[in-house]
Amino acid sequence: MARIAGTTLPPNKKISAALPYIYGIGPVLAKKIIIQANVNTDTRTKDLKEEEIARIQEIVKEYKVEGDLRRDIFSNIKRLKEIGSYRGLRHMKNLPVHGQRTKTNSRTVRHNIRKTMGSGRKSGAEKT
Repeated sequence: MARIAGTTLPPNKKISAALPYIYGIGPVLAKKIIIQANVNTDTRTKDLKEEEIARIQEIVKEYKVEGDLRRDIFSNIKRLKEIGSYRGLRHMKNLPVHGQRTKTNSRTVRHNIRKTMGSGRKSGAEKT
C-alpha cells in the first residue's frame, strides 16, 4: 500500500492512473514524475518496490500538492474577496468567475442541479 503526500493510492491501478489521486497532480504531471523516477508506467501500485516509492515521494516533495496547494488557493480567493475585486465578489455570490453566461447555464455553480428548467420565457399569464 503506497502512501504519498498523505494520500493512500489505490493498489490495483497503474501508477500513472493512481498518482492523479493526489490533489495537485494531473495525468501529465504524473507521467513526468514517473519518467523522472525511472519507474515503469504499467506497474500496479501494489507491485511497486520500496525504493521506487521513495523516489516518487522525493520528486513529489518538489511540487506544491495537497494541503499546501489547497491553503494557497483558499488564501488567494480570500484575498480577492477582501480587496473587493470583481472576481472576489463573484466568489462571494457563488456565481461563475470566468465570464460565463448565467441566464441559462451555470446551474452547477449556483447549486440548481435538480430544478427543471423551461425555455426561459415567461408565459402570457405570468407577464401581466
